[in-house]
Amino acid sequence: MAIIGNSKASKKRGLNIVVVGCGKVGSALISQLDKEGHTITVVDKKPERVAEITNSHDIMGIVGNGASYSILMEANASVCDLIIAVTESDELNLLCCTIAKKLSNCAAIARVRTPDYSMESQYLIEKLGLVMVINPELLAANEMARILYLPTALEVNLFAEEHIELIKFKIPEGNILADKAIKDVGSDLTNKETLICVVERGGEIFIPYGDFILRANDTISFASTKKSAVDFLNKVGFNTKQVEDTIIVGGGTDAYYLASLLLSKGISVKIIERDRDRCEELSMLLPKAVIINGDGTDENLLMEEGIEESESFIPLTGIDEENVVLTLYAKQVSKAKVVTKIDRTNFRQVINMLDLGSIIFPQTLTCEKIVAYARAKQNSMGCEIETLYHMFDNRVEAIEFKIDKESSVTGVPLMDMKLKKNLLICFIKRGENIITPGGSDCIMPGDTVMVVTTNTGFNDIGDILQ
Repeated sequence: MAIIGNSKASKKRGLNIVVVGCGKVGSALISQLDKEGHTITVVDKKPERVAEITNSHDIMGIVGNGASYSILMEANASVCDLIIAVTESDELNLLCCTIAKKLSNCAAIARVRTPDYSMESQYLIEKLGLVMVINPELLAANEMARILYLPTALEVNLFAEEHIELIKFKIPEGNILADKAIKDVGSDLTNKETLICVVERGGEIFIPYGDFILRANDTISFASTKKSAVDFLNKVGFNTKQVEDTIIVGGGTDAYYLASLLLSKGISVKIIERDRDRCEELSMLLPKAVIINGDGTDENLLMEEGIEESESFIPLTGIDEENVVLTLYAKQVSKAKVVTKIDRTNFRQVINMLDLGSIIFPQTLTCEKIVAYARAKQNSMGCEIETLYHMFDNRVEAIEFKIDKESSVTGVPLMDMKLKKNLLICFIKRGENIITPGGSDCIMPGDTVMVVTTNTGFNDIGDILQ
């Protein structure tokens, strides 16, 4: 065992967090939690990983087995607020959390990827006392499936127990939205349940108000109920019918999760996988899918399997570079809706310059879930963060707050609040009712409130005030 780095808890005011495992997911999570101001101790068996992460962040690192009692004691797990186990082994992650729970009253989050365990996640949460079981591959599969259900969209994020969708798309040349003011969009094309929240133009982000003029090639995100979202997209000339079929290249765990979701919605699935044994396994797991044993990066094979006619194409090879090349190839030879999964985020700016369409970053999805929980646990002001999404390369946050009790923002008409700039209250969910708020509306205890803002790091609904 070796200790690397220095603990500087006295200089930070966040939670005391132990992270076990600093691979791709762990490293991305540590970076985000460090930005949030938490005190972090990382544990990993590989000295080079620990040295790299502690050299680039103000954290303490310990080399060793995260399921070891003595190592966890050295990492101060006995007094930590939260332990997060994100090693490559599901069993090790569950064991780490179980031992840590015996040491202290900390909250525990385990990364669990295996389908068998994922189907038992609620049982594991209850019996092991976990606050969350996180599965990056399943999170990514759900994101990809939602996009294929609504192929017009670049992104589809869910809020308010899936009653509200935040949908991102690009305005094409000649579209009815081009050169139209937001206030006119509201009166002409939408109902009270649709609100344009964010506009990106030429790399610049806007939280738009009524006089803002939309332009062709703007990328916009709007919040709406599911029915109103479909109505709005139909009115502005977009196809809202889900795809009928898809080709998936790669037969890993993420492909299994995605195929299962799509098949349940009646979408035909074809999976191309190199490994014969895995093909046989997938044939048993997914009897309704067509499983092809072959090289999905072979142009001739893709043509034989109908890429030119396919309505959607998802490269899940496990190699980012192959996924990008396959996406560009599919866009060249077909009109398929393409979703690209990228595991590494360090070349995100370059990736965004390519015309890849919808891009999924599993690491980001995982971080958002855990960061939302950490913010809620840190806050003690009478509300919790239910949902958190980072949008437009982390320049925008969409946050859903659950209001538990009265505070400085409750019972006050929105028109009388001094809200921070670049912030929009998108909806209030009160019971089963969805309210697109006007100036006379108030936030009340028991409400769920969604906020979109370029300000970052909100822990509490009170942070919306100047």
